[in-house]
Amino acid sequence: MRAFFAAETDAHAPEFFLKLGKVVPNEERAERSKRLRTALDGLGVAVETPGHYGDEPILAVHSARYLEFLKGIYGEWSSLPAAGPEVVANVQPRHAGTQYPPGIIGRMGWHMGDLACPIGKGTAEAACRAADTAVAAAETVSDGTLAYALCRPPGHHASAEVAGGHCYLNNSAIAAERLRANGARVAILDIDVHHGNGTQSIYYRNGNVTTVSVHAGAGMFYPWFTGHPDERGEGEGEGANHNISVPVGASGAAWQLAVADGLAVAVGSGADALVLALGLDVHESDPLGALKVSTHDIFVAGEIIGRAALPTVVVQEGGYLGPVLTENLTAFLGGLRGSHPSG
Repeated sequence: MRAFFAAETDAHAPEFFLKLGKVVPNEERAERSKRLRTALDGLGVAVETPGHYGDEPILAVHSARYLEFLKGIYGEWSSLPAAGPEVVANVQPRHAGTQYPPGIIGRMGWHMGDLACPIGKGTAEAACRAADTAVAAAETVSDGTLAYALCRPPGHHASAEVAGGHCYLNNSAIAAERLRANGARVAILDIDVHHGNGTQSIYYRNGNVTTVSVHAGAGMFYPWFTGHPDERGEGEGEGANHNISVPVGASGAAWQLAVADGLAVAVGSGADALVLALGLDVHESDPLGALKVSTHDIFVAGEIIGRAALPTVVVQEGGYLGPVLTENLTAFLGGLRGSHPSG
């Protein structure tokens, strides 16, 4: 297994987060990457720095105006009189019947889907380097091998034009598109505790990639409005999107079964490469979690996915500063490598 991490991603240090009407510290902190790298060290996996791949891989997924916004908005925002330390939108449109706004506040609302994605000085560079990390991992996967992309910030809530839920660029989709460009037929299996609404949105009407999301509580947990089993895709994408929702508070055993079911769908699609969107926020101790999943359950999930023996890019999604974050990555990758032919 090869692993990739870009040190520039630690410059993303969001402060703002709104929880139950109170401003509280943001959970998506640089300390996450340190703890995850500790797991890689313990497994004896060397961490490599990804190359710089430029805008092209990002533009395979995201719109040009969104990327321009992401790269430029902090500078625009900072030039406003009495601007706060981070870009935080205070209005989001209902897109039906609306038009793209020229003003800064309007563009913020258009491209920032909720209050969980503040943009600070280092956010754009960090997001682009996280995308590079995903591309580097995808470039190395061949002949049944494994690669791990320690992406921070995460990405699966970001759609083609909208940031949300701590996510700015959809690293899993960017990895999938790189695999497709290299000739692979790809499935994305997302096992984060939250529905991968951004990934679903990107592929919902084209079906170029089979998307499977295993998550907690459709309609009862973030992102609240998506993730139901009847969301199957539209047009050319009909039948290529799959949601497996387990109840909030479900046991580790129930979650394991859902992961196995999701993997069966991904394999059954005919995919010859897998992007595994890994959310360690499924653990019962995670501050944003909603399931009763243990570290051993996470190990078993790794074993289940490894037995599929597909070339696999593991893209880090959630997993916040709970007490066993390091142990959970160790468990997952240990199970994955132990049951995967390439080890």
